[in-house]
Amino acid sequence: MPAQEMTIGRLVAPGDLGCVVMAHGEIDDSEFDGDAGFEALVAKIVGDYAASHDASREAAWIGERDGRRAGCVFCVAADEQTAQLRILLVDPNARGAGLGGRLVDECLSFARVAGYKRMKLWTNHPLIAARQIYLSRGFSLTGEEPHHSFGADLIGQVYELDL
Repeated sequence: MPAQEMTIGRLVAPGDLGCVVMAHGEIDDSEFDGDAGFEALVAKIVGDYAASHDASREAAWIGERDGRRAGCVFCVAADEQTAQLRILLVDPNARGAGLGGRLVDECLSFARVAGYKRMKLWTNHPLIAARQIYLSRGFSLTGEEPHHSFGADLIGQVYELDL
């Protein structure tokens, strides 16, 4: 089998944003059997980004494998000093090749160059592989709170990293 080509760090282009929402909805449904609430949250994040992002302080990337979209991550402003990593996703067919970590690294690098002092993110406890990526990059768990969202009982987690 030929080696698969992985591309990291391509900024979003026309057509990508709708695919980000669709991929999150499909993967959430297949892996977590949730309701449409998570896809609606992703659609809001993507819509807000599309409508008003500041390109000097916010960006979104698509990871590709063999020329096909295989993942994404967004970096948006939480406040003047804090960037927020949002909606990291790696397609199940591209997992295990380091794509998620490379997308997070791209996001961190951008946040540093943009002048942020820290980065934070919010996730949920079942996302073990993502948590391992965050911890391996130096993020620390700073808060947890149980909630019922997306059709499930979850523990929301906040991770932060000084840049």
